[in-house]
Amino acid sequence: MSFPKSLEYGGHALVWSGDWTPDGARKAISGAARAGYDYIEIALLDPWQVDVALTKDLLQEFNLRAHASLGLSATTDVTSTNPSIVAKGDELLRKATDVLYALGGTELCGVIYCALGKYAGPASKENRANSVAAMQRLADYAADKGINIDLEVVNRYETNIMNTGIEGLAFLDEVNRSNAYLHLDTYHMNIEEDGMEKSVLAARDRLGYVHIGESHRGYLGTGNVNFDAFFNALKKINYQGPITFESFSAEVVDPKLSNTLCVWRNLWHDSDDLAQKALMFMKQRY
Repeated sequence: MSFPKSLEYGGHALVWSGDWTPDGARKAISGAARAGYDYIEIALLDPWQVDVALTKDLLQEFNLRAHASLGLSATTDVTSTNPSIVAKGDELLRKATDVLYALGGTELCGVIYCALGKYAGPASKENRANSVAAMQRLADYAADKGINIDLEVVNRYETNIMNTGIEGLAFLDEVNRSNAYLHLDTYHMNIEEDGMEKSVLAARDRLGYVHIGESHRGYLGTGNVNFDAFFNALKKINYQGPITFESFSAEVVDPKLSNTLCVWRNLWHDSDDLAQKALMFMKQRY
């Protein structure tokens, strides 16, 4: 079964902090709360390193909720034809689900169906079948904990499984689980889609999670993403789910994710100013 979603605004942790140490977690959670967000999206690249008790205390202290995202690596790629690598991916995804459940979150999103990064060639039928099977296992595991999984469609340089929302919907058809949803990101859509409305309108109630990012990952409205068209499409389907502001700058660095995403430039320096203006920008349009 699928689990209820609600319209809420959140910020990605990397807007404020590059790690999830006690200081980093406090900086990110307090920053998101100070900016007026409803939740923070925690990057669970290494969920074994998350201090669950501390994080729960901080969320309670700042009256904030949490959702979580991650991307797999070459050593945890569930599309692999190596069973031991797939098993490592399953283990990571189950652990991330456990941590999210312990934090009271209900949405696990991101590139959880393959490695996040450039592949040398197209996915084979076996690669795709392995990914589908892994998502079925994850969806079933998450369902027992009241958690939805949201599969993020990203550009061709970060996955060879699906690059448009239409491809994502076809993948979801194969997964065939009611708690598995599409996750769209305006940064990636701006690269791959035929405009900003088509995939949103096609997804309708299968759209479960949204990332709002500018074409250069900086301040919203200063690049070339057509946000008006995107938010108008959300209105047409009456989208009711999480909307996360996502932005990256060399000012805040996660050693793993920043390099994977090629975050080389300092696109901003003031996290608070960036986050507050982003929330205002989004709410003005939705």
